[in-house]
Amino acid sequence: MQMLRAATLTTPDPQGAARRYGEWLGYETIENSRVDASLAASWGAPAVEGKRQVVCRPESGAPLFLRFVEGEAPQSYRPLRSFGWAATEICVSDVLAVHDRMQQPGCPFEVIGPPRRLDGMPMIHAMQVRGPDGEIVYLTQIEDDPPGMRLPRARSLIDRIFIMVLACSDLEASKSWIEAVLGAKTTPTMTITYTMLAKAFDLPVERKHPIAMALHDSDGFLELDQYPEAAVQRPRGQGKLFPGVAMTTFVHPDLKAVRAPWFCAPSVRDGALYEGKAVGTVVGPDETLIELVQA
Repeated sequence: MQMLRAATLTTPDPQGAARRYGEWLGYETIENSRVDASLAASWGAPAVEGKRQVVCRPESGAPLFLRFVEGEAPQSYRPLRSFGWAATEICVSDVLAVHDRMQQPGCPFEVIGPPRRLDGMPMIHAMQVRGPDGEIVYLTQIEDDPPGMRLPRARSLIDRIFIMVLACSDLEASKSWIEAVLGAKTTPTMTITYTMLAKAFDLPVERKHPIAMALHDSDGFLELDQYPEAAVQRPRGQGKLFPGVAMTTFVHPDLKAVRAPWFCAPSVRDGALYEGKAVGTVVGPDETLIELVQA
């Protein structure tokens, strides 16, 4: 079972964000609507009722979605400086070609991490960009599977999201929660050179940072990063969604078995993300919003 389903990002202009992702990342808009009261309540974000939302899918047609929801970021928000959902990771077929595209005149995405092979995992060739709303996107070419893990291969130049990145205040506690609530396995914690994170916190580039992965049936779908001591809780307005990556949607085999409090009891919802299945939202580590769809 594929667990990852969607990433929800906050933006002042959902239609504008969808156009950018369409032009530069090949994503197609498939739904354009407003958040109803019931859905906003299920997210614990009643102030989002009536806000615009746009759902997009990759050029390959894979059923993994980006959803843009209307909202303003608090002035104190700084990307890569707070706990919570830090980034979306998208698989690509040729990271060097993608890097060239991101450097074309008029591209709204800023390269903040040029292509490099991951420390200890040379089969992973990745780069990172920052979008106009401050959102962080990893663009990753997978040449082989890391030991004990299965990762997707892109079917278009820029394909589907395949990993969500979670910034943790307590990595080991987050691992325990993921195992207990999502039923996933987590890898032993390792330390890597993490240039982008070092730059975000003005730390020595050679400093090692603890990370781990969450797996479901050997599929890697979640990266957990221990954030430095200077990281803060992410700010958000009363009754609103978090800025940046606001929420992640996962598929779960049995919502009745979830041992975490729901904002509202799971209910059946329609649309591309939900397909008439029961859906509910829980609060995860570091106040993250985790939406669960019945498999």
